[in-house]
Amino acid sequence: MLLTLAWGSLFFPGLFALSTWALRRWRPAWSYNDCVMVGTRIVSSVQAVLATGAGIIIIRSCSNVVSDRSSGETLETSLLAASSQQN
Repeated sequence: MLLTLAWGSLFFPGLFALSTWALRRWRPAWSYNDCVMVGTRIVSSVQAVLATGAGIIIIRSCSNVVSDRSSGETLETSLLAASSQQN
């Protein structure tokens, strides 16, 4: 979980910087604020697509989204994992 957080902390700011830089080069007539606004929207669109994809994967892999646990996880193993992370 921390690895995913670390990659997201690097990927999304990097995507924003890359898109802002590319827009400044491809559209020199645009102001800096225009490039930042479009760069922000690009990052938001990518986040929305990834979140939608994750939601679709979860919904398709569970028969009951509210109470079903994937990959054979039971309440007992979930509580055991949660208690071992607190130590």
